[in-house]
Amino acid sequence: MHDTLRPGLEHQFAFRVTDDKTVPSLYPEAPEFAVMPPVFATGFLVGLLELACVRAVRPYLDWPREQTVGTFVEVTHQAATAPGMTVTARIRLTEVNGGRLRFEVMATDGVDVISVGNHERAVVDTARFTEQVNNKALLAGP
Repeated sequence: MHDTLRPGLEHQFAFRVTDDKTVPSLYPEAPEFAVMPPVFATGFLVGLLELACVRAVRPYLDWPREQTVGTFVEVTHQAATAPGMTVTARIRLTEVNGGRLRFEVMATDGVDVISVGNHERAVVDTARFTEQVNNKALLAGP
């Protein structure tokens, strides 16, 4: 991680909501979700906020050797968004503590603020992280 990564970094990312990012598509194997309204799913909203944070810090990492993983998410989902609408995620890096990064996040859909909150990510060595996860999977067995 470059020492130029500092609090105050801001980034925004806009995404047009497609049908495959709605609640019925979140877990296609779940019949409960299949009958729910086709609105932007909270799970995809969280992913969009994470992506905005990753894109903000990527220039400050030795990518792809270094990457970030999500460690904490605390966000609202306070308004529904229909397919075809554009969601804009806005993030601000508020803290850099070693490899721990803390962000304020917000998303709007052109009509409403649909989400506000906080997100944390940890900078990891990709190879070491992957090895640890693979070892964990071996321990867990089939």
